[in-house]
Amino acid sequence: MKLGIPRERHEGERRVAATPETVKQLAGLGLDVLIESTAGDSAGCSDHDYVQAGAQMVPYLNSCELDVLAHVRPLETATAKALKRGAVTIGLASPSSELATVQALADAGVTSFALELVPRISRAQSMDALSSQALVAGYRSVLEAAIRLPRFFPLYMTAAGTVPPARVLVLGAGVAGLQAIGTAKRLGARVSANDIRPASADEVASMGGTFIRLDLETAEASGGYARELSADRGALQRELLAPHVAQSDVLITTAAVPGRRAPLLVSRQMVQGMRPGSVVVDLAAESGGNVEGCVPGEDILVPTADGQGHVTVVGLKDAPSAMASDASRLYAKNVANLLALMIRDGMVIPDFDDDVLAGACLTHDGAVRHLPTAEALAALVPAPPTLASEASDGGAL
Repeated sequence: MKLGIPRERHEGERRVAATPETVKQLAGLGLDVLIESTAGDSAGCSDHDYVQAGAQMVPYLNSCELDVLAHVRPLETATAKALKRGAVTIGLASPSSELATVQALADAGVTSFALELVPRISRAQSMDALSSQALVAGYRSVLEAAIRLPRFFPLYMTAAGTVPPARVLVLGAGVAGLQAIGTAKRLGARVSANDIRPASADEVASMGGTFIRLDLETAEASGGYARELSADRGALQRELLAPHVAQSDVLITTAAVPGRRAPLLVSRQMVQGMRPGSVVVDLAAESGGNVEGCVPGEDILVPTADGQGHVTVVGLKDAPSAMASDASRLYAKNVANLLALMIRDGMVIPDFDDDVLAGACLTHDGAVRHLPTAEALAALVPAPPTLASEASDGGAL
């Protein structure tokens, strides 16, 4: 069976869905691996390394000849339509925002697996691309903040005087948030964090951070994800966080609700209450942003309330791609491990009795299997006319 690895064409995307290491793994399982020339260049994977690992390099992939297509960014609708019936795709699909592509995959009879849908169970941890890429993004967010902050992160005691450590506040203690906490702590900052899931307190402490407790309702959904607070509770959360934000030199926000717009955690007024020179990094910028007024891929200067300077609000975009080598290393392994579950004697045959494969499946045999996505697509279809409206139309004629 032919497995294709494309050169990612989304602007700013530098990752690749296979590395020489995973090519060896998949070729050893009996797949013929075809990779578009230069697909791995930005991730430090040369065409020569792929060939040495057992892949065949091609100038362009012919989608209609592939049995399996592994990708990073969601597929374009045209690519989905070009795949042959029964083909299998694996990658990030962003089903809530790429409904046209999902419908195209279903119409083409493609069996697609969305890595966002991989169940959060112990057996699936090695296939959890959201977690592996969040690890990279959390690390990168601290580096971006450190570059822009006009101060040291660590404490320095010198003959010329003492430099106090920077104060870093992290909102959201998922994988990205915990990595940000650990990275900022290793750089010597004084780190505190908040999350609306009370179980996060121990995890924050284990990374060396101080957990900020707010008087809010528990907000943990199934699978360990956070669920969105009600409007009044969200306003209370911002009110309680305001003094902590004001005391911070660096604020990093990482909160996300799967399949939904990112919750607003920080208002413009809260940003203006920070000290001049402070930095805000919003990791959720691409999904709506946790910080009011952030723009993905841009630095916005917000004047402070005292008029003495400004705060830099960074709408971080393509954070994992900024560290394409290790991000690809982890992502490619997620893809290969999920694909390995389906391979029997060199053939890719998904077993939907497997909870991991059943949970990650987006489309199969002409149907959308992920219920929330199917419902979203159904909502786009106009309702058929009622008998009354038909009669009315007939009378008008």
